[in-house]
Amino acid sequence: MTTLTLIGKPDCHLCSVASDVIDAVVAEMPDAAAERIRIVEASIQDDPALYDLWWEKIPVVLIDGELHGHWRVSPDRLRAALEDAIRADEPNERMEDA
Repeated sequence: MTTLTLIGKPDCHLCSVASDVIDAVVAEMPDAAAERIRIVEASIQDDPALYDLWWEKIPVVLIDGELHGHWRVSPDRLRAALEDAIRADEPNERMEDA
């Protein structure tokens, strides 16, 4: 499973745009790939540690805990990164199923 984390805050225009881009990219992916992506949203207002790390960069997108980007989300770049993350995770899942 690939985890995409969107870090933002309420009433953040760029955060709303990033969320829309994420939703559109995942919706366009084949069902088998989309089902392997878990989307988590976190707010810097709810977590002081997230605030300290990211307050000036929101929205922030992490893929499997690694920084993918901040401020603006490119659909093409996000799609490619998600496809890479899913491919990288496939051998691990096969081993767990055995």
